Amino acid sequence: MKKRILLILSLVLILSMFLAACQPETQEAVQEAVEEVAEEVEEAVEEVEEEVAEEVEEEVAEETEEAAAAGPDLDPAEVAASLPREETVYIAGLQWSAVVGWNPYSSANNNAMGIAAGSNARVPIFETPYMYNMINGEQIPLLADGPWTWNDDMTEITFTLKDAAMWSDGTPVTAEDVAYTWATHVKYETTAGVGYGDYIDNVEAMDDKTVVVKAKLDEDGNAINPLLLKAYVSSEYVVQKAWTEILEARAGNDATALKEDPALDFVSSGPYTKFYDDDQKVVYIRDDNYWGQDASMWGALPVPKYLAHTIYADNNAGFLALKAGEVDVSQQFNANVQDLWLVDNLPISTWMEEAPYGLTASLPTAYFNLESFGLDNIAVRKAIAYAVDYDTIIANAMTNQSPTFDQVPRSVMNPTAGEQALYDQEAVADLQWVGNDIEGANAILDEAGIVDTDGDGWRELDGQKLSYNAVCPNGWSDWQAAMEIVAAAGEKIGIEITTLYPEWGVYQTVFVNGDQQEYDIFMVWSDGAGPTQPWGRVRQLMYGQFAETQGNWNGNWGGYINPRIDEIVNEIPSVTDQDRLVELYTEATEIYLTDIPSFTLMYRPDQFYTVNETIWTNYPSAEDGRNIPPMNLLDGFSIAGLYELELVNP
Repeated sequence: MKKRILLILSLVLILSMFLAACQPETQEAVQEAVEEVAEEVEEAVEEVEEEVAEEVEEEVAEETEEAAAAGPDLDPAEVAASLPREETVYIAGLQWSAVVGWNPYSSANNNAMGIAAGSNARVPIFETPYMYNMINGEQIPLLADGPWTWNDDMTEITFTLKDAAMWSDGTPVTAEDVAYTWATHVKYETTAGVGYGDYIDNVEAMDDKTVVVKAKLDEDGNAINPLLLKAYVSSEYVVQKAWTEILEARAGNDATALKEDPALDFVSSGPYTKFYDDDQKVVYIRDDNYWGQDASMWGALPVPKYLAHTIYADNNAGFLALKAGEVDVSQQFNANVQDLWLVDNLPISTWMEEAPYGLTASLPTAYFNLESFGLDNIAVRKAIAYAVDYDTIIANAMTNQSPTFDQVPRSVMNPTAGEQALYDQEAVADLQWVGNDIEGANAILDEAGIVDTDGDGWRELDGQKLSYNAVCPNGWSDWQAAMEIVAAAGEKIGIEITTLYPEWGVYQTVFVNGDQQEYDIFMVWSDGAGPTQPWGRVRQLMYGQFAETQGNWNGNWGGYINPRIDEIVNEIPSVTDQDRLVELYTEATEIYLTDIPSFTLMYRPDQFYTVNETIWTNYPSAEDGRNIPPMNLLDGFSIAGLYELELVNP
């Protein structure tokens, strides 16, 4: 093109010179020729301008692609500050403070967008053999190749690994990796090692791809808990053996050092890896070499190149960002969420079109610290629990995104039909309470002799004023509103309760320790749906093994001890007779409602799931027939949603 312009310009020059030397009668013809050539020059210049513009655009695109690939000379902070919006899914409601680490053996990473083992394990970075689907209870193969199988006496689970499964360093995922991961959990007493150690005897590699999970046996040769073998394969990450050995060497084989290592050099198998994080934002970048694009798994890469999470100060900040289209997927409580589409006419929706808008599978619960003075007294616990106005919590704190306790009476079950069928509601009807029973609560305290003797308005026990704090993380607005209502109930019955809202980074280091003296009444979520439920929730709420342990993410944070509950927890996993199961779950509910070691404040979706379709669309929903659960495109089988997203304006 440039050569053509030079040629045309040369012709114009020659013709111009010739025109000057011509006779008048020939000048007109030459003039026409010059004008024609000039027109060609103008057209050629326009073509060149378009060509240059295209070349510049291509160069900019190449530079942007290089930035996205995070080359060695690029500054991730600069890229993270201006992520391509059409390549990024922004999430809110998971990360509330800066990331601590990337260590799959640690329970203190504070890396909520990427690392959370459990019933619906979060799998964008590290992966489990199977993914749990809370909608239908299926365990869907991820690293595993096909379904797992029991042996004849249900003491061993066997599964194989996909040939295509690879680590991020390009080496294959092997059965030895699975076996060594378990051995490491046991050796260093991680949360998984402690939680499963009494039930799993060993995990063995039979060959490069075949794994056998072996149960610990009781005196009769039966698996102590076959439910936990089943849960393990979809709840716990597989970690590379070679990298684990590096971690061990760096920690000097010290358990504390190993679990506190931030693991910045981790090797993983998932579709995303770390890109950038600070106290304002966390960004993951897609691994375009991810093995899951093989036909044996997803057959493609997830659609978004980046997953990002701005760290908001509180729910309100996240809510405003959702309204503004700065958040695509919101896992936080959004008050009166229906107003976003009914009143504000925004392209925002939830998994279900009608209240409660999500799957209410979780029971946010206030635990009594039984080491706090007076809370070891059942009269005090019962009075507080009876006095709380739960209808106000549900109407105001939850803006009716929860059934009431009239609609779904208290138990150790979530509101789903399957769990509700597992206990006899009539048998525990006389133990129920719906709350705001100030008269009944005062009568309980008076009868126990817990009265105000000095006239200051607060009751005393053994001469000491009953004074407590009610605690949950700062910024969790629905929980904070609930704690304010708990505190108000205390005032009505002469028990001083003040609210305390530490930052999540602090809160999570305190409530998990059994000897903590800082929090008296404190909120923790409950297990939602999973392959061990509702047994797992009974265990979480009351199992004595978890009491007074340090770094405890398993449950019973108030320190409740009841040998009969421990017997029930130990018996249920081996019971196959439905009538017997109902008996055991009914008894567990009776004990829970009688002793009140903790009390549920509301029913809640396992996760909130609200999506803004300004940038992305084709999110999973309850009515689309895909059976992808509302778990924020990260947990268990919900990650399938990342492979089906579409741009609103491609």
